[in-house]
Amino acid sequence: MFWFSRPLWATLVLGALVVQTPAYADTLLLTPADTRLVGTVRYIKSRTEDTLVDLALLHGQGYDEMRSANPNVDAWLPGQGTLITIPSQYLLPDAAREGIIVNLAEMRLFYFPKPGVGIPPSVITYPIGIGRDDWPSPTGATKIVQKVPQPAWYPPASIRAEHAAQGRPLPPYVPPGPDNPLGQYAMRLGISGYLLHGTNKRYGVGMRVSHGCIRLYPADIEALFAQVPNGTRVELIDQPYKAAVQNGRLYVEVHQRYSENGAVQGDFTALLEVVHQALAEQSNLLAGTPNLAQLPAIYARASGMPVALEVIGGGRSATGSHRLTQADGAGAR
Repeated sequence: MFWFSRPLWATLVLGALVVQTPAYADTLLLTPADTRLVGTVRYIKSRTEDTLVDLALLHGQGYDEMRSANPNVDAWLPGQGTLITIPSQYLLPDAAREGIIVNLAEMRLFYFPKPGVGIPPSVITYPIGIGRDDWPSPTGATKIVQKVPQPAWYPPASIRAEHAAQGRPLPPYVPPGPDNPLGQYAMRLGISGYLLHGTNKRYGVGMRVSHGCIRLYPADIEALFAQVPNGTRVELIDQPYKAAVQNGRLYVEVHQRYSENGAVQGDFTALLEVVHQALAEQSNLLAGTPNLAQLPAIYARASGMPVALEVIGGGRSATGSHRLTQADGAGAR
């Protein structure tokens, strides 16, 4: 379970600026059913009073997603009329489309409702907050084992000890209500000690700030809670790099992690492996040879959005026609 761990001034600023407009989810039809590319990038113009925190909540995004998509925009003072990118297009994770997929690397949850008569295949996606580096969220396959509306919180001894050492002691019991960090709904996972839950601190969605649990905006957890039955499969994965051939072109999506001093914690070799695997499996779908020389720049930019590589040759492309190596991407490290 989380508690926010940023400096006090940042906490106060974030808390003061978050608007109360509820978030909304992207519900996206899967057409065709096996598509990997869903959604559409949107663009808006900011108002004088906007912040990226406000806009993330308003448009169903997490804070870090908005920062990655808008690296040259001041997060606190975007300004009147500034063009803002809403990164609402996604390559779906490479995982079974059943129940819930939580991709920790992109801090996003994907829920696949069961299709049926009059219910076409679709995916509903929500931004999430996840565990800090020193309290990471788990990976692995599990399921929802208990749904609890209006949950109480019993802080474990480890969290109480941490807070006591910081001069912020916690009570052994926090009742349901506005001061409860679990929010109004919680769903217990089969992995002991971990939950999907709401929050009373909306600004932590889209950040690595929890003690390992997965937090959602209040409106999002309420909607998910109503749709997901006990026993629903949940797979927690960590896929910072995704690649797929769609509409004849190779798409690549990069989610980068950074240390406190701004250094990239990614792995260009891992990106290459994902790309070459996609080409090995889907080369027959290419309209031409993808320009893999773009990969170092895409890796360095790490926008968190799908990027279509340029086509440098017509006709079908062989997987070995332009194979990038780790040495080719050395400048991206």
